[in-house]
Amino acid sequence: MTRRLILLLLASASAVGLAAIAAAYWLGDDPAAPAGKVAAPADLSDAKRSATIWAVGDGADGGEDAKRVAEVIARGKPDRFLYLGDVYDSGTAEEFDSGYRSTYGRFDKIAAPTPGNHDWGNHEEGYDPYWKRANPRLPQNRHWYRFKIAGWEILSFNSEEEHADGTPQIRWAKKQVSKPGTCRIAFWHRPFMNAGRHGDQPDVEPLWNAMRDHAALVITGHDHNMQHFKRTEGMVQLISGAGGHEHYSSNQNDPRLAWDEDDEFGALRLDLRRGQARFRFVNESGKTLHKGLVRCRPLGG
Repeated sequence: MTRRLILLLLASASAVGLAAIAAAYWLGDDPAAPAGKVAAPADLSDAKRSATIWAVGDGADGGEDAKRVAEVIARGKPDRFLYLGDVYDSGTAEEFDSGYRSTYGRFDKIAAPTPGNHDWGNHEEGYDPYWKRANPRLPQNRHWYRFKIAGWEILSFNSEEEHADGTPQIRWAKKQVSKPGTCRIAFWHRPFMNAGRHGDQPDVEPLWNAMRDHAALVITGHDHNMQHFKRTEGMVQLISGAGGHEHYSSNQNDPRLAWDEDDEFGALRLDLRRGQARFRFVNESGKTLHKGLVRCRPLGG
């Protein structure tokens, strides 16, 4: 065998090995992946040093307020868009087309969704097929997954699927945070802490506990307002549910709150860099209503 042929074989084996490693990293532990198969790796991750992420929920109704919020997000040139759940009224295929696509469909290729309580009952006809078509880069299990960007790891969970201690989702969550560091953002729909109409959602405590000491930020929707909670057990929780589908009042006297807004529609902007996240709540006119800085310990360090 010639020296050139040996080198070519080694290079080919190396490329195959790297592809297998990448696929296993993204989907090898995916509980929805077919047994014995490794799907193509997701492509939501990005090695860039800084990134802008926008997050909002409770706005996919096709209304004018929601569309104005979407326009503000578009002007903000997001690298990723987190949709925090709820396509009104019940997440049917028709409502995904008329309510979601007409409002936020422009962000499909950079979107990372999580199901809301309004979506989940019809997720097999609405949420699942919509996201399978709209963003093939999402991991096969679109109900919970992760990706990396700008030195942060982003974890999407599902507050509407089983999430008690010991369930597949919680086992998966704990596996993802085995490495040290807190530069992680976890997001799901219903908030653990909530000063708004729906109140605290104690059933999601296992998700919260799985992230404790491993994440710096938790982002949710569900209540139709904007809330910033003081750091609790090492994490800052932000609610961005003012996406355009009516307002819910909040209790401004809740001592856990650092800030809240229940009279305006808007979205949350995150500017990420290694070790820090700057956040701003922005209204539908593009005005910054509130801002803050969250620092974190880099992953693996």
